Amino acid sequence: MDRSRLVNLVVVALLVLAAVLALTGPTSPLAPLLSPLSYENATLSIHDENGSDLTTVDVRVADTERERYVGLSETDSLPDGEGMLFVHPESGTYPYVMRNMSFPLDILFLDTHGTITTIHHARLPENPSDPQQQYRGQGQYVLEVPHGWTNSTGIDPGDRVSIPDFVAN
Repeated sequence: MDRSRLVNLVVVALLVLAAVLALTGPTSPLAPLLSPLSYENATLSIHDENGSDLTTVDVRVADTERERYVGLSETDSLPDGEGMLFVHPESGTYPYVMRNMSFPLDILFLDTHGTITTIHHARLPENPSDPQQQYRGQGQYVLEVPHGWTNSTGIDPGDRVSIPDFVAN
């Protein structure tokens, strides 16, 4: 191999290495996508329409686009009394799917005040990597809990979930 070709190969290799380091380093624009997810935790209280306490649920808070996209799809199971609260920047109609899920869920849509507007009992799709069924609802928040949990705790549309201030702001 002649010397000029060897120099060209070394230069290309160094450029590729520099690009990889630039795209994967801590100051990279891709760093948020490559870093592990770090959810905040909260305990939510759920009250019936009369204000009586029904139950509480410990949740991980998904308040970034990436956290909302991944959701519970990287979770093997979800014990009763645990869930995930998805926080959207504003109230709207949102579709949720059971992408790469290992277990069925109850999906609750909550308005800006935490009032439950819709409850879906979502089963696992036939093809978890390509779910067809969308679960739509209106609200700013979506609470996912184990399948059947809302029935066993007596939670219904119209009940209210207390959203902690650090989540709501």
